[in-house]
Amino acid sequence: MGKIAITLGDPPAGIGPEIVLRSLAALGERSRSVVVVGNMEVMRRASRLLGLTDILERVDVEEVPGDAVEPGRVQEEAGRQAVMAIERAVRLAMSGEVEGICTAPPINKEAMKIAGSRFIDHTEMLAHLTGGVRGLLTLFESGSLRTTFVTKHMPLRKAIESLDVASVVRCILETDTSLRLLGLGGRRIALAALNPPHAGENGLLGKEEIDILAPAVEEASRVADVRGGPFPSDSVYHRAASGEFDCVVSLYHDQGGHIASKMHDFYGTVSMNTGMPFLRTSVDHGTAFDIAWQGGKADHRSMLSAVERCFAYSPLYRRNYEAFRDEVLERFPSYEPDIPYGLHRHPYAPVFRRL
Repeated sequence: MGKIAITLGDPPAGIGPEIVLRSLAALGERSRSVVVVGNMEVMRRASRLLGLTDILERVDVEEVPGDAVEPGRVQEEAGRQAVMAIERAVRLAMSGEVEGICTAPPINKEAMKIAGSRFIDHTEMLAHLTGGVRGLLTLFESGSLRTTFVTKHMPLRKAIESLDVASVVRCILETDTSLRLLGLGGRRIALAALNPPHAGENGLLGKEEIDILAPAVEEASRVADVRGGPFPSDSVYHRAASGEFDCVVSLYHDQGGHIASKMHDFYGTVSMNTGMPFLRTSVDHGTAFDIAWQGGKADHRSMLSAVERCFAYSPLYRRNYEAFRDEVLERFPSYEPDIPYGLHRHPYAPVFRRL
């Protein structure tokens, strides 16, 4: 079994160390195939808190030096350690020392900012650190339900205003390539509609389905297995979870991943980033400062699901990336992530070129 790297999220302040340790305990002997990237003293404190002091004897540790911080509070030192852990995990993956990386709760964006990072989240940082400065796709998997996103971290009004045929087509094609990288047998894709109640009621309740989404489906269907759409959002995720589609392309952050996926399986939902030479998996929840370092209140099941997916998908993903590198480089556009904090300039912005 190839090794994977696990980072601790916002480690000294959030729940990362606790859920990582409890996941390692659940893995048993497989934890010997893990490299934990983080501050060792933080891990020791968490292991004593949880009564899991033997776990650290089974895993390799890539040390991230740092000073003590106060649990449950946004602070510069926590952000600095979190950013450094990601940088070191990426180096391990790019050098081939690990097959993939799994990150604990997302870094607190405010902590990243005050620590001096110009990136707003893991995805932007990974796109930069993997060398090509390319856009990455976020794919959520929740049991039999998978979904990707045309827009992500931006206000809803801005997300809707940013939709165009090019961005939707680009996301559909990136979704198709991502399913191929993961080694999935089917790549049947559905596009979710934007307007209620039933895809805008033929233009009565919004024109986006007619002017943007339907043309995007027609264009993308020339090179990908798009099974139609835009489909009403009140049913398309159920249809996908029932096996009709392999992935649903969602139009904004909460539509598919954070509502449909979490309702389908809250603790089993895993976030993945594709488009770089290795796979990154992560939990689908936040830093949970309010319950951090309180004797194991944090539930580790989502973290364990992310670790399991990283083990399952990463080796084949790396082989497929090498085999389909030209397709990946063609479909995942280059971009420069010069993002002002709080506004995410989406990587699918470049004008679509016919593939």
